[in-house]
Amino acid sequence: MGRHPAPHHGKDSPLTVPPPNPHDPRRPFDVLALDIDGTLLSSAKRLAPRDIAAVRAAAGLGVRIVLATARPPRSTRPILRALGLLDGQPSPHAVTINYNGALTWDMVAQQPIEHLPLEPRLARELVQTARAVHPGVLVWVEILDRWCTDRAPDESSGIGTETSKTHGPDEIAPLEQILALPATKIMFLAEPPDLAPVLERIVDRFGAAGLAACKVSDEHLFSVCSIRADKGAALESLCARHHVPRERVMAIGDAPNDAQMLKWAGLGLAVLNAWDEAKGAADHTLDHDSDHHAVAEAIERFILR
Repeated sequence: MGRHPAPHHGKDSPLTVPPPNPHDPRRPFDVLALDIDGTLLSSAKRLAPRDIAAVRAAAGLGVRIVLATARPPRSTRPILRALGLLDGQPSPHAVTINYNGALTWDMVAQQPIEHLPLEPRLARELVQTARAVHPGVLVWVEILDRWCTDRAPDESSGIGTETSKTHGPDEIAPLEQILALPATKIMFLAEPPDLAPVLERIVDRFGAAGLAACKVSDEHLFSVCSIRADKGAALESLCARHHVPRERVMAIGDAPNDAQMLKWAGLGLAVLNAWDEAKGAADHTLDHDSDHHAVAEAIERFILR
């Protein structure tokens, strides 16, 4: 399978992360990039002890663990803590790739390393277009690690995200006020029959024109980020900061939003339950799915060998 470099991902900014150790010939990779949902977590959204042990063993060898996810930082942080990789001190594992690459975040400093937001004018046009199609569509705006919306979520509706199950909005205000700041991600939520025409209009007007990236997360939800946001590009940029070549990077994922990351990494692995697009982008499909220790299989086979 041919390899194609991901595009450049942004400008340098200060890091709290210490410099990496020189490449150690005793370990085959210096960086392990892990998707969370559908890869590291089971279908029940749980971490298995065997997977935790494998990740910690890789970290113990000096492998930098990078969680790369569609999630915001606030719902990524508990996963890092459960893995034993975040204790409030500077750590090579405390930098995460969030919102599918729109944000690279320093968990210790609580600040962005790289940020690829939507411009305010474009964000306003997206929202106006969506509400013109369906006035009742929910609009949830993520600005860095803050959730802002103009309507309080209705928990009884069953419409939401994994993050909204444990976190509430940081701000409820008119969208005109919220969108004065560059938005990291905008989510549109509604019942599937109502959301479908909204998605079609947004894709036709903005996605097809290359103005924004539209990603469907569920039948009741889709999100829009900068057209430049991509896990693969974010991972390439982060590795470049630490002088880690792609040949020393292993990545594991399951979904279309992992495809470029799997292509770019020196070894891209798809879990057994992965979408066909992810499997096609990977070098290898693992024998196990996320319910049966796929991450542990990968680490034990390719890092702890």
